[in-house]
Amino acid sequence: MARPIAIALKNNWKETWSSSLQRIQLIVGSLLMMIISFMLPPFFNLIQKRDGPVIQDFVLASIPAHNVSWAIFTVIWGIGFYALWRAIEKPTIYITYLWTFIFITILRVLAITLVPLNPPAGLIVLTDPLTAVFYGRSTITKDLFFSGHTSILFLAFLCLERKWDKILALTGTCIVACLLLVQHVHYTIDIIAAPIIIYPVYRVVKYLLN
Repeated sequence: MARPIAIALKNNWKETWSSSLQRIQLIVGSLLMMIISFMLPPFFNLIQKRDGPVIQDFVLASIPAHNVSWAIFTVIWGIGFYALWRAIEKPTIYITYLWTFIFITILRVLAITLVPLNPPAGLIVLTDPLTAVFYGRSTITKDLFFSGHTSILFLAFLCLERKWDKILALTGTCIVACLLLVQHVHYTIDIIAAPIIIYPVYRVVKYLLN
């Protein structure tokens, strides 16, 4: 059973790599993502020093704050590894996710720059070893508009192709969105805006890649 799977994976990647366009997309996209990853920690450290308004959020005001970091990252890591496996099976999923994520990251940097906000009242700091890759060792609480955690899960929902994969990713997106509000990590508008912004970006990137 393992051998046919290995052969299928090898053939999928061989076919993708044999296309000069997809080969360039893989190499350039991966390099750009590495560059962006190195540039993000100083950016987030900079915005953390800014001051901004606190939004009066009636949804958060009605929810007592609780630390649910373990649940948030159980869902994120679980769906993340599952989506990675699907991307290994089908490299075009990886290419689409990679390039859409690059544009989403650029948009988030612009949005955070243009919309300085102080964190919600009652915020409980979200701790995760994954965010250290982008944030460095500092505690970042002002990367608010729009939600990055909601974005990466919703993007997985868009990029995955099988019906039950999509259901799993969308369910995870909804769960994490609610838990982020429970922990008061984001304003409600940060959560709602994420899929609204991401979907058209995904469609444009998908069109350009093809």
